[in-house]
Amino acid sequence: MSFATNSSQQISIFDATSNLTQREVKMLEKSWAKFFSENIFPAIDEEPFRVLYSDQPSRKNTPINVIMGALIIKEMFQLTDEEMVEALPFDIRYQYALHTTSFDEQPLNDRTFGRFRARCSSYEEKTGIDLIHQCIVNLSSQIAKMMDLNTGMRRMDSLMIAANIKKMSRLELLYTCISNLAKCMKRIKDNALPDALKHYLDDDDHNKVLYHNRSEDNDRKISQVLKDAAMIISACGSRYDDYSEYQLMLRVIKEQTAEDKDGNLVLKHKQTGMDSKILQNPADPDATFRSKAGKENRGYIANVVEVSNGTNSVVSDYQFEQNIYSDSQFLKDYISASPESDTPITMVTDGGYCGFENVKAAKDKNITLITTDFKGSDVADIYADFTFSDDGKEILMCPSGNNPKSNVYDKNTDKCKASFPIDICKNCPHFSECNPEMHVRVATVKLAKRTAYHAEQQRYYETEEFKKYARFRNGVETIPAALRKKHNVDKMPVRGLIRNRQFFGFKVAALNTFKLIKYKVSFGKRTQLSPLMQS
Repeated sequence: MSFATNSSQQISIFDATSNLTQREVKMLEKSWAKFFSENIFPAIDEEPFRVLYSDQPSRKNTPINVIMGALIIKEMFQLTDEEMVEALPFDIRYQYALHTTSFDEQPLNDRTFGRFRARCSSYEEKTGIDLIHQCIVNLSSQIAKMMDLNTGMRRMDSLMIAANIKKMSRLELLYTCISNLAKCMKRIKDNALPDALKHYLDDDDHNKVLYHNRSEDNDRKISQVLKDAAMIISACGSRYDDYSEYQLMLRVIKEQTAEDKDGNLVLKHKQTGMDSKILQNPADPDATFRSKAGKENRGYIANVVEVSNGTNSVVSDYQFEQNIYSDSQFLKDYISASPESDTPITMVTDGGYCGFENVKAAKDKNITLITTDFKGSDVADIYADFTFSDDGKEILMCPSGNNPKSNVYDKNTDKCKASFPIDICKNCPHFSECNPEMHVRVATVKLAKRTAYHAEQQRYYETEEFKKYARFRNGVETIPAALRKKHNVDKMPVRGLIRNRQFFGFKVAALNTFKLIKYKVSFGKRTQLSPLMQS
């Protein structure tokens, strides 16, 4: 299949809309489809997707802007792939939004979306480049311009996202991996499956082993399942190295078990040798475990960056990773990927993104990082008045304006040891606050630049300017709430990191589209929303 851009950007007067009555035209003009057609659809850049298709002459691809636009609309109204494909031929609003009213036949079929997402997934696995993310971020930038937003004011927040999997006990996890591998052996007609393990092929066996006969000793069940695991691994050998079922079987054995003195498999103690990366459910090997704010989460975590003028806002960027990813690392990634800005940018976050290293990295990109909380206990206020060199390896001046006689930098603790004449320190009004170490001729102060920064932040938190930024950051809390309640991010119908990331991206685009439409309406571009948009 070869690539071609969609030349049908203008709606012809000879298309399906020409058969509408005047009343129907007015209704269409007031609907969400008009805004989507005029603003969103033309802003979708098809060119980056050229790499997914052959450069040899062949059958042309389905227009990329139609596919991307349809996937955004699908998330706007919480449709399945099938519902979107079935609705397009009969709903003039969808055709109008996607500029397909002049098509002899609508270009989407039951495999269009799946094949497109698979092409994007395969390309990302090979190159690490997420084309869907690039397209949606570019679209978000254009939406921000349409809404005349100040992109220099940004705020960031993260949200946990549950994977589409059930919570499994260790017994069920082991049983399921054995069952999946046994069914794989049957599927390829391998007679090496031992007769003693053929009960794993029976669908009713799952409930019989795990839930029936509850009076039986659970340890006995686990012991038997571990013996079965060793037996099926031995039966497979290296012939199954390329099968995911076999690799998951090896993984769960490595993560969950150890060998006793007799060489038999036994379960590891949960407190030793196990971490959040272990397999949670073989249905989604990418999902990880994390406990946050007293709640358990099995799945992923997303990070969103929002630009806002206080009244209107747009999600300008997002990341989607396994839930063991920290907020601080999200910020590091964002700063690293950001070009140095000619104009100052202010980024306001909560305390999870704090850190002196993050502040320094942000400053290098002309970004001022403001966190509304700080990790660690309070430090002495006087530390804020020490002056350091730019690299943080020297104390240049104490709060009283005195220069040290000498400086020694300890790279292991990142602290500077500055020595001052003892007479000057004894007579200093800040002596008790600095609390220096007293020696025969000098008094020494050991201090890290990050500690001085901590003290500066404590002082800054009491200012009215900081309180204004804190109120500004609170606005980003509506994004996770909207993504959960309106766009159902915790119920995505796919499994795996990349596939979940794709769906999340389209949900972000749908959220931004709603924001643009509401802005256009409030700005007087249209007089009302359709009933569907108001719901």
